[in-house]
Amino acid sequence: MLRQVIHRGLQSFFYKLGLFVSRHPVFFLTVPAVLTIIFGFSLLNRFQPDTDLESLVAPSHSLAKIERSLASSLFSLDQSKSQLYSDLHTPGRYGRVILLSKPGGNILHQADVILQIHRAVLEMKVNYKGYNYTFSHLCVLRNQDKKCVLDDIISVLEDLRQAALSNKTTARVQVSYPNTKLKDGRSSFIGHQLGGVMEVPNSKDQRVKSARAIQITYYLQTYGSVTQDLIGEKWESEFCKLMHKMQLEHQDLQLYSLASFSLWKDFHQTSLLARGKILVSLMLILLTATLSSSMKDCLRSKPFLGLLGVLTICISSVTAAGIFFITDGKYNSTLLGIPFFAMGHGTKGVFELLSGWRRTRENLPFKDRVADAYSDVMVSYTMTSSLYFIAFGMGASPFTNIEAVKVFCQNMCVSILLNYFYIFSFFGSCLVFAGQLEQNRYHSIFCCKIPSAEYLDRKPVWFQTMMNDGHQHTSHHETNPYQHHFIQHFLREHYNEWITNIYVKPFVVILYLIYASFSFMGCLQINDGANIINLLASESPSVSYALIQQKYFSNYSPVIGFYIYEPLEYWNGTVQEDLKTLSQGFNTVSWIEQYYQFLRVGNISATNKSDFISILQSSFLKKPEFQHFKNDIIFSKAGDENNIIASRLYLVARTSENTQREAVELLEKLRPLSLIQSIKFIVFNPTFVFMDHYGLSVTMPVLISGFGILLVLILTFFLVIHPLGNFWLILSVTSIELGVLGLMTLWNVDMDCISILCLIYTLNFAIDHCAPLLYTFVLATEHTRTQCIKNSLQEHGTAILQNVSSFLIGLVPLLFVPSNLTFTLFKCLLLAGSCTLLHCFVILPVFLTFFPPSKKHHKKKKRAKRKEREEIECIEIQENPDHVTAV
Repeated sequence: MLRQVIHRGLQSFFYKLGLFVSRHPVFFLTVPAVLTIIFGFSLLNRFQPDTDLESLVAPSHSLAKIERSLASSLFSLDQSKSQLYSDLHTPGRYGRVILLSKPGGNILHQADVILQIHRAVLEMKVNYKGYNYTFSHLCVLRNQDKKCVLDDIISVLEDLRQAALSNKTTARVQVSYPNTKLKDGRSSFIGHQLGGVMEVPNSKDQRVKSARAIQITYYLQTYGSVTQDLIGEKWESEFCKLMHKMQLEHQDLQLYSLASFSLWKDFHQTSLLARGKILVSLMLILLTATLSSSMKDCLRSKPFLGLLGVLTICISSVTAAGIFFITDGKYNSTLLGIPFFAMGHGTKGVFELLSGWRRTRENLPFKDRVADAYSDVMVSYTMTSSLYFIAFGMGASPFTNIEAVKVFCQNMCVSILLNYFYIFSFFGSCLVFAGQLEQNRYHSIFCCKIPSAEYLDRKPVWFQTMMNDGHQHTSHHETNPYQHHFIQHFLREHYNEWITNIYVKPFVVILYLIYASFSFMGCLQINDGANIINLLASESPSVSYALIQQKYFSNYSPVIGFYIYEPLEYWNGTVQEDLKTLSQGFNTVSWIEQYYQFLRVGNISATNKSDFISILQSSFLKKPEFQHFKNDIIFSKAGDENNIIASRLYLVARTSENTQREAVELLEKLRPLSLIQSIKFIVFNPTFVFMDHYGLSVTMPVLISGFGILLVLILTFFLVIHPLGNFWLILSVTSIELGVLGLMTLWNVDMDCISILCLIYTLNFAIDHCAPLLYTFVLATEHTRTQCIKNSLQEHGTAILQNVSSFLIGLVPLLFVPSNLTFTLFKCLLLAGSCTLLHCFVILPVFLTFFPPSKKHHKKKKRAKRKEREEIECIEIQENPDHVTAV
């Protein structure tokens, strides 16, 4: 009873709102237009892109960021970033180049050419305010000799060149892999500087026979000053130009360059590439909406209402964007999805209002018809809009740890609110004017008075066709002249009978089982979306660089910094065994390992603290080949006693081409050990900051979907008279959500911020289209379930088909944007629209005829009413036998 009272109260409220809008259409048309003009100008004046990619796609609060802060407090990351190698996420300013030889070639034989390119980089000048800066002015300096930090592969190439100049064979200069011995006696890890390596067969020291690629990185200092950053940015820009020039001069090599700004530049490039395609998409949606709203009947056809409905969503999106930038928002490429998300929901309200108008009685005044349409449609549309707002509001809450998702959800909340306001105000006013034209019998396109049938009979056929109002051969008071709309006619005369045919139902059940099995199989294969190239323009330099890097330099994972942050008894045998256990399976770059070997070779005993530290400081760290280890140890002095309070070493694991996934596994393996081992340590690499969101990528959609479904249950309990409507809605939405999740995984879509947002949207998109269909079905009073589902499809099928077709056609131009981000968006939204369409027109119409709610009680009620009416008529006839005719 309470649900019925609330439902009727809401219908009454929206009836009065429709009357109010129909009585003041100019006001409700003008206010949204003025708001759009005001905020549209602010959009143009305050547009600003977001340049910090890490803050967007990396978790705002992650353990990796805490580890970075702790590691930086012990050892300067700026000084150690040459050792902490990271594929694409190197902090600070840098320039990086991969030099690739031709197939079958050996890059080591071209040492002289590579060194020429290297010298060109060192001599390259950048002018800033009249001063010329070279790499030596901007580079990171070594602590021991204040020289620029350069990759050790440069020393190897110089040795090879010297050997070539002195007529020695390159075989005399032994290069091992991944650790090689340099001329100064140091052992250096070059696993990330030499790629495509073939080793000499049966070589004990893993000597290199040939290599395809060399990677060189030039690290710039980061002081934190604006001037230094500007000079560094100019140097990076000149570096990329120089590499392009070197490519033209050296055709025997392939050069791939990367700088710190490359990732952001190629991320933002998606927006520039998609601008024209989004306009094409808008034109396609306008055309589809216009054609699907048209009829042969020139009086009842509403092509301009379809067009104005799409424009309503456009101007509401412009207003939302203006509000976003006024509140100091910054644009990023993930926001490209908002126009499609807003259009998918907004046009659903437009087409439902149009269908609601068609269901009203023609003999009513146009203002009452508008009010009836509001009363019929706006209750359901209000509920779905509120669910959109709540779902994306949760995404915009502090619980969301990825800034790009949070910013998107904030924008989407504003867009949903404005969509709702613009549809009942701006589009409602357009509906009022269109209704007035129809009541006064004006042509729906030319806005001229439709002539009488006698006048049309005297005109040519083409004129009769253009001016045909559908009344030439029917009564002016036809029961429902809107049934001649081509979609409604197709559903009523053909599709409804076919889908409810008893011979079709078994095939639909088999189809659903296939759909469910593929969805389940995909849900078991969810992939990590931590790879940043999924968000970049597909033909960008960053993606080309990443693919070459993955192909030739993926033998070893990013170098993991292993930081021991508490004093440790390194001379203790048990501690030494624990350190060996922790580093087992890794290629280590460690002062501890080198020191133990130094003691063994020299047959030196250091089994106590004083001997261990004394020999370490006075002998080991004094030797030239071990001096660089001073940067890896922090000593403290308490009186005459020295202590080691912290130290670090580097771990590198052997990996395959799927470096990202294996690095995540290493991180998940090492972190728990830091909590249970007696050795207190942390592990860090700049890549970990971006990898930490794998768990969030999986859990966030599930959590938001769960909360959304729970809210559906709570909210619709008070709005739906029959509780089974809630049950069917939850089942349908869950089926669509899991279907999209599984199928997008099978379509090679990883779990990144774009796919997360699409999953949130899928939940609401499914509710948007399934809810009206299901509610109409459970409230229907026909004798059979089959007749109820036919009436539901006839009532809401046109609006659903119009909206989904417009939505899917609008996605087509995204296929032609050369960007991984837009391709992910296309795949996910295509699956969302297709799965929703499949459920609304195939699965639900069949399954609802099998399962509750039963319609037998409606049949009994109708029989009882008919019997009662017959009894009354018999009594009246007996009492008044002379007035049978009147009865």
